[in-house]
Amino acid sequence: MRPSLLAAGNVLGFQAVWLASVAGAGAGLPWAGPLAATLFAALTLRFGGKARADLRLLALALPLGLALDSAFAASGWLVYAEAWPWASLAPVWIWSLWVGFALTLNHSMAFLRQRPVAAVLLGAVGGPLAYWTAAGAFEAVSFGAPVAWVIGALAVGWAAVLPLLFHLDQRLAAGLAGERRAPA
Repeated sequence: MRPSLLAAGNVLGFQAVWLASVAGAGAGLPWAGPLAATLFAALTLRFGGKARADLRLLALALPLGLALDSAFAASGWLVYAEAWPWASLAPVWIWSLWVGFALTLNHSMAFLRQRPVAAVLLGAVGGPLAYWTAAGAFEAVSFGAPVAWVIGALAVGWAAVLPLLFHLDQRLAAGLAGERRAPA
């Protein structure tokens, strides 16, 4: 399959995960996001051609993203709809978003890998915009502190997380490649 078609499918697939997750949570259907993320992950890992690299990024992004979103939940700055399993942690539907997001990093967002400034800017704008939209359009999240403060904190968090994921992935990939070449 052509790379441009794969990238377009990746963008559309992630958007479907995002919509299922936030609309599902807002409508009291927290299982919609995990279902969409499972399907997206299966298709990406099967047809994306980068399963090993995708799994490596997933292993980095999921705990980092859950720590970020759980910190916002524990602080009370973000209040998630369908906050299962605990209100002070990122709910399961947020996990789905991080799974989907991680699976864009080697595909539709791979262009950011060599552009750290662009990654910072996209994180600083796109991250908060996603939460703001989830709050306003779907009531999947609400702000427990002044909106400007929460948006600012999200901007800082996402501006750090997106380039950090690429950096950590590059370091991990280099370390794993070195291990495979090392004599036994």
